[in-house]
Amino acid sequence: MLALSRKQGESIMIGNDIEITILEVKGEQVKIGINAPKSIPVYRKEIYTQIQEVNRESVASLDIESLKKLF
Repeated sequence: MLALSRKQGESIMIGNDIEITILEVKGEQVKIGINAPKSIPVYRKEIYTQIQEVNRESVASLDIESLKKLF
């Protein structure tokens, strides 16, 4: 993991298309802004983890025989 120190108003670049800017620092909380192409999804990690779990559950519950009948 790369760890960088940034101050309010400073940014980092990820590749050529993603810019992360420190917007505000209040106590232990940091507000960041993310500028990325619309084609790149950006999620909070807890939301991303939930999406992955729902996807795994959906795949696990698939009835392959029912799907075969559709084709």
